[in-house]
Amino acid sequence: MPGFSRSDDSPFGRWWRSVDRTTLICAFILIGFGYILMLAASPAVAVRIGASRNMFILKQVMFLTVAGTIMTGVSMLSRRTVLRLAMVCGALMLGATLLTLVHGIEIKGARRWIALPLMSLQPSEFLKPCFAVVTGWLLTQRRLSRYLPGMLIAFVLYGIILMLLKSQPDIGMLTVVTLVFLIQLFVDGLSLALVGVGVALIIAAGISAFFLFHHVRSRVERFLHPDVGDHYQIDTALRAFGNGGLAGRGPGEGRVKDLLPDAHADFVFAVAGEEYGMIVCMLIILVFSVIIIRTLLRLIREDNAFVVIAVTGLISGFGFQAFVNMASTLHLIPTKGMTLPFISYGGSSAMSIALALGMVLALTRHQPGDRANFGSPLLTPRTQGRTP
Repeated sequence: MPGFSRSDDSPFGRWWRSVDRTTLICAFILIGFGYILMLAASPAVAVRIGASRNMFILKQVMFLTVAGTIMTGVSMLSRRTVLRLAMVCGALMLGATLLTLVHGIEIKGARRWIALPLMSLQPSEFLKPCFAVVTGWLLTQRRLSRYLPGMLIAFVLYGIILMLLKSQPDIGMLTVVTLVFLIQLFVDGLSLALVGVGVALIIAAGISAFFLFHHVRSRVERFLHPDVGDHYQIDTALRAFGNGGLAGRGPGEGRVKDLLPDAHADFVFAVAGEEYGMIVCMLIILVFSVIIIRTLLRLIREDNAFVVIAVTGLISGFGFQAFVNMASTLHLIPTKGMTLPFISYGGSSAMSIALALGMVLALTRHQPGDRANFGSPLLTPRTQGRTP
C-alpha cells in the first residue's frame, strides 16, 4: 500500500512505520469486544431502569469512537508533547477532582463525578495516566538536574492525590495509583528493603481501610465468609460462567444481563462468559496479555529512562485495572467496582484508557529526534545544533 511504503515521508507514513502496530491492533480488538458486549448487555439494563432500549449502546458507540480517536491521535505525538499533555491534563484533572468534593454528583456515598451534557466525568480516571508520565519525568530529572528535587515533588504530588481520593472516597483508584507509583520507584532503582517497607505500608493502609470504611469491610467479609451477607451479584456472575461453558449459550441467550444491575459495567465479563463461553473469555485475557507483555518487551530495548519509568507506570495501571475487574467477577478477590478497559460501559473509563494507551504507543515509538534523556529545558524549544 502506498501509504505504508518506506519511501512515504508523510507524518502518517513515519508514524505507521514507528508505532507498535501489534499493540495498536490489540487495542482496537478490545474496542470491538466493547461494541459487541454492549449490544449484548446494555438493552436489558436500560429497559430495567425505564430508559430507551438503545440508550447505553448509542452512548457507548460515541464514547468508544472518541476513545479510538484519542488513542490514535495521542500515539502520533512526540515524547515532549506527551509530557506537556500529561502536565496540562493532570493539572486540570487535579483541579476537577478537587471540585468533585464540592459540586460532585454523589452516588452510593461517593463524590467522584461531575455532571456534563450526555455523560458524567470522573476526573480521577484521567489522573492515572497523567500521574504516571509526570512521575516518570520527575524521577528522571532528579539525576539530571541539581535544582529540581524530582523525588520530593513526586511524593508531594502523590500525597495530594492520596488525600483527594481518600476524601471522595475512592479506595480502588487510590490503590491503583499507589501500586503504579511503587512500581515506578522500584524500576527507578528503589532498594528491595524500601520496596518491602512500601508493601508493608500498603498492607497497613488496607487494614486501616477495612476498619475505617464500611463498604470496604463489607466486601472483604463477604469474600472471606461466603455464608455471611448478600452474595447475589457474585453468585449470579459465577452461575453465568457455568451456564456459558466452553462455547457459550449464544448471542442474546444469556440471562445474567437481566438479573444484574451492573451487567453492562462491572460484570460485563460475566456476560461474555455466559453468551460466548470460556473460549472468548480466554481470548479477551490473551489480548490484554499481549498488550502488556509486548509493551514490557519493547522497554527491554529502550535506553531512555523517562520512557521506561513512565511506560511501566502506564501499562501497570492498565493491567492492574483489567485484572481487578476480571478477578473480582470470578470471585478470586473481593468485589470492586472497576471497569474492564474498553469493554465495560463508561465514557470516562474508555477515554482515560485511550489516553493511557495512546501515551504508551507514543512513548515506545522509535523517535530519533528525541534525546536519550530529557534535560531541564524540556518545556522549551530545542536549540541543539543551532548557531547563535
